[in-house]
Amino acid sequence: MSQAHAKLPEDAPSADARGEARVVVANQWQLIWWKFRKHRLAMFAGAVTIFLYAVAVFAEFFAPYAAGTYSAAHIFIPPQSIKLIQQTEAGPRFYPHINGFKVQVDPESYKRTYVIDESIIYPVGLFVRGEEYELWGLFTTDLHLIGAARFGDPVYLLGTDRLGRDVLSRTIYGTRVSMSVGLVGVGLSLLLGVILGGISGYYGGMIDNLIQRTIEILRSLPTIPLWMGLSAAIPLTWPPVRVYFAITVLLSLIGWTTLAREVRGRFLSLKTEDFVIAARLDGVREMQIIVRHMAPSMTSHIIASVTLAIPGMILAETALSFLGIGLRPPVVSWGVLLQEAQNVRSIATAPWLLFPGVAVVTAVLAMNFLGDGLRDAADPYQA
Repeated sequence: MSQAHAKLPEDAPSADARGEARVVVANQWQLIWWKFRKHRLAMFAGAVTIFLYAVAVFAEFFAPYAAGTYSAAHIFIPPQSIKLIQQTEAGPRFYPHINGFKVQVDPESYKRTYVIDESIIYPVGLFVRGEEYELWGLFTTDLHLIGAARFGDPVYLLGTDRLGRDVLSRTIYGTRVSMSVGLVGVGLSLLLGVILGGISGYYGGMIDNLIQRTIEILRSLPTIPLWMGLSAAIPLTWPPVRVYFAITVLLSLIGWTTLAREVRGRFLSLKTEDFVIAARLDGVREMQIIVRHMAPSMTSHIIASVTLAIPGMILAETALSFLGIGLRPPVVSWGVLLQEAQNVRSIATAPWLLFPGVAVVTAVLAMNFLGDGLRDAADPYQA
């Protein structure tokens, strides 16, 4: 009998048996990962989320220009499309470039319009040299992911605003602020939610009633007027960094209530489990039981809840900044950038100013899909 048609021994384990044996010896995190990677949409959303945070960390590298760089001669320039092929006398060749433009002024309305001029060619490329910047304050470089191959050429892939600033670069810099506000804000909400929710669910009684009534009062308050009142208390003389942290704290003080109630419900069911009773009988302090025994048992659920809470923080910051009661220029966030598109005239003149809104929608959808996948994977034993 040939080797290709050789039969397995009768006592050899089947593939299903080997799979079951692997599941039996796997730990909780391995089971969560195996179930999560079956969720294709959540995997894709996770990749998008990682990319957005990479853009936030390396914003100077990804952005063709600095956030404040402007050109008075290039106001409200429409997005320029990249052409990969150039027609020459010798035939077509691969030459990434954009065409220049010329300005036409309407003699009656004096409205300026930009018309593509195919005789003007600006080459573009990857890993080009441009404006110098300090990366993380550690070293100085002028390397950018994409931009004009010749330093100084006007290349605006997503157009410019009313001051001649590159919309793409400012949106990239806005990613750093908007995504970090969500992350830092949820971090503070996580701390408050786990501690107060854990104390409420573990002790019960009067402490539980006090914390739950506080949560109900906070959840009954109208959100926008409350944010407006708290934001009005921030002095206008504060520097941008201090305003950033103040807005983050304000969002956290409102956003911890949902997680606290989820943690409370989970702790109510956990405090009668055998491992909690054994720790209590062993003389372990109550706060140590909460932090070292009960909280880690619902880590996967907390991670899923946090992932779903980050989009809410991003939307809250965007709404506050858009209304002018959150972050203010010179801070660059998605909400601050959307202030440029607050009136119909701006949208009619330069609809590309709404592109930061596309970034908000992309980030929120990605985080929601990722959170859904993590929430399903948090219970790997459920079919």
